[in-house]
Amino acid sequence: MKPVDGVLCLPAGAHVVDAFAWRDEGGLPTHECLPVEVPVALEYNGVSHAVMLATPADLEDFALGFSLTEGLIDDRADLLDVEPEPRGEGIVLHLRITARCQARLKLRRRNLAGRTGCGLCGTDSLDQVLRVPARPLPPTPVTLAALQRAVRELAQGQPLQHATGATHAAAWCDAAGALHIVREDVGRHNALDKMVGALARAALDAGSGLVAVTSRASVEMVQKTVAAGVPVLAAMSAPTALAVASARSAGLLLAGFVRDERATVYCGAERVIEPRR
Repeated sequence: MKPVDGVLCLPAGAHVVDAFAWRDEGGLPTHECLPVEVPVALEYNGVSHAVMLATPADLEDFALGFSLTEGLIDDRADLLDVEPEPRGEGIVLHLRITARCQARLKLRRRNLAGRTGCGLCGTDSLDQVLRVPARPLPPTPVTLAALQRAVRELAQGQPLQHATGATHAAAWCDAAGALHIVREDVGRHNALDKMVGALARAALDAGSGLVAVTSRASVEMVQKTVAAGVPVLAAMSAPTALAVASARSAGLLLAGFVRDERATVYCGAERVIEPRR
């Protein structure tokens, strides 16, 4: 954080608090930058569906991405309007969706509280956990260099993480691993949803690139990537066994431990183009 004209410039979603820190030279009062985390309620056509703890930035992207990755709408055009409303200590997102999607939502509607940890948002049956993608993922090839570049550049594109040390990020990168869209949040699922929403708004060819995330690859991260139509997921940490099984059934190339010039590909290794020796 650098002052500009004497004013401290904070990234969106950050807040400064007073603290007391002990260092080698002893204890000193200090100012610490922390990420903001608030309840964000999503209401579809006036009906409450979910409450997530999220960073209150890029909320329209979050609304669209969550709706897409949870299968509540089929494409961007199904979300007709998003109206944020501050309410008490949180925010209500009033989403207006098409009547067709509203009718489908009534069949699976369930009030729940989302968390920054594990969960299955909006899921009320086992059949919905391992969803089959509506469209087959393209068998897009990728180089090891592209995977490594994506995660390396992702580390450089996180102003909120650099300021606070407490957030996750998700990015969509082209086939060469160059970053095009990055979103941050206290929750890894939320960061991915925000990125998916931004990707849908940008009207880029999702299938021509890859997703890079700063977290582990849980089954939800796999399912959200698949729902976005992206054929490659590169994670800085490990996947779960269920995530690998889900990725295999969906045709997703799943790579973990993508960092420090290394990568472990758990499925889709035949699509990785190795460097010539």
